[in-house]
Amino acid sequence: MTDRFRIALAQLNPTMGDIPGNLRRAKEARADAAKAGADLILFPELYIVGYPPEDLVLKPALQDDAREAIEKFAKDTADGGPAVLIGAPWVEAGKLYNACMLLDGGKVAGKTFKVDLPNYGVFDEKRVFAPGPMPGPLNIRGIRIGVPVCEDIWKPDVVECLAETGAEILLVPNGSPYESGKEDERLNLIVARVKESGLPLAYLNQVGGQDELVFDGGSMVVNADASLALAMPCWEEKLVVTDWSRTDKGWVCAKGEVAKEEDRLTSIYNAMVLGLRDYVNKNRFPGVVLGLSGGIDSAISAAVAVDALGAARVRCVMLPSRYTSQDSLDDAEECAKMLGVKYETVPIEGAVDAFTKALASTFTGKNSDTTEENLQSRTRGVILMAISNKFGPMVLTTGNKSEMSVGYATLYGDMCGGYNVLKDVYKTDVFKLCHWRNANVPAIGLGPKGRVIPERIITKPPSAELRDNQKDQDSLPPYDILDGILECLVEKEMTFEATCARGYHPATVKRVEQLLYVSEYKRRQAPPGVKITRKNFGRDRRYPITNAFRDARDV
Repeated sequence: MTDRFRIALAQLNPTMGDIPGNLRRAKEARADAAKAGADLILFPELYIVGYPPEDLVLKPALQDDAREAIEKFAKDTADGGPAVLIGAPWVEAGKLYNACMLLDGGKVAGKTFKVDLPNYGVFDEKRVFAPGPMPGPLNIRGIRIGVPVCEDIWKPDVVECLAETGAEILLVPNGSPYESGKEDERLNLIVARVKESGLPLAYLNQVGGQDELVFDGGSMVVNADASLALAMPCWEEKLVVTDWSRTDKGWVCAKGEVAKEEDRLTSIYNAMVLGLRDYVNKNRFPGVVLGLSGGIDSAISAAVAVDALGAARVRCVMLPSRYTSQDSLDDAEECAKMLGVKYETVPIEGAVDAFTKALASTFTGKNSDTTEENLQSRTRGVILMAISNKFGPMVLTTGNKSEMSVGYATLYGDMCGGYNVLKDVYKTDVFKLCHWRNANVPAIGLGPKGRVIPERIITKPPSAELRDNQKDQDSLPPYDILDGILECLVEKEMTFEATCARGYHPATVKRVEQLLYVSEYKRRQAPPGVKITRKNFGRDRRYPITNAFRDARDV
């Protein structure tokens, strides 16, 4: 019976569907763990294919390739080095499971299947996987190790079963996506399972971006006395070897490094950086191009892009019209200089005039309205897409969640593009993030130190500048009020009466609710963007476009 055990935690960033690349990285991590004297290495949930695979995992070819990769990796363990626990899709008796495979002694030595399949929010695992049976522990070199998979620890049943069947240590592979404030919820759940079972628990989460989801890592070990033994840094790949010893009270993990806890704005900014970086790199774009208007949304988007990709891969274009102020021209140029990006000006007046002339006979007798305003926005979209087509960078859109909520955005105009880092960020947080970035450099960022956004961009009243003297607040409630109402209606699904009880004027709440519902068709056509909140548009909040229901019907 061994009294010492070394477990390597591989907080890695897989690429969806890149089975050969993920396997290669796993082998490298195992080699590093072997050099450190590890007995076992743990990889994240479904690591070999990436998470979440959605309907891709239903392809028999992918299932076969994943199985072949696991069996190939298993042969490596004949060398006497670390045993392996690695996530993979696995077909058994005609059913597809979300599995964690034990590789040791040159073969697949054991496996466990995820029991509790999440089917809420961004998750729809019941669509593709069969639930596994209640598991018992795996015997790994004389130690009985329970391996609940991700959601299996969000309720007590699976851990209780493992404890009752003799587990000594709990190792939990995860694919748990980031959302603001989730860190405390995770820790509380882990501590609850530890206290209930009396067992130490190692929580391993993947890191990296996958479409709209971003995984923050933040892996940790909590001992049986509920003390935090170690906490790995968020947002970066890392391999940590943990030392365990058997005592008369069970297994104990030696104290390791505890990464500094991040504040809310730091974590949101890092999520945007990593989400954009992986979306661009994993889809093999050479960089991004965006319209730099002199406004706050495009400025923070450009800053995130530079931190994600480096200034050399970010191209900013000022697209002035007759309504673009000199302040905006000056502010955009100054912001571009601060960030060190390539910057150019492409006036849109001639193209807008051409559209106006082409439509003159069709619009005879009609007054100018938002149609002409939208022509300007759509002209900008056409130009940015032309640059993208000609040179290859992806167009980065810049609309925030407040605007997307109420339809203050133009289809095929400022919504035109491939990705949006602000899609799930409310306007009030945009202001805060600008101040944060001017005072901080993200640990994972590639951008310059110091101020990167001119102060006037942050302090001047926001405007789309599509007509003379236009201000956002001409069409919308003040952003602090708008965002407060949206938090009630979107994030918390509160009733009209409960929202008004927060102190908001009933007529304003009714108007915001109406705009929220009738803008659904726009959001369906919006590009993907980093998930930040509990209820992002698209994956979390899925409302019908055709929808006659209104809660505020008597105002």
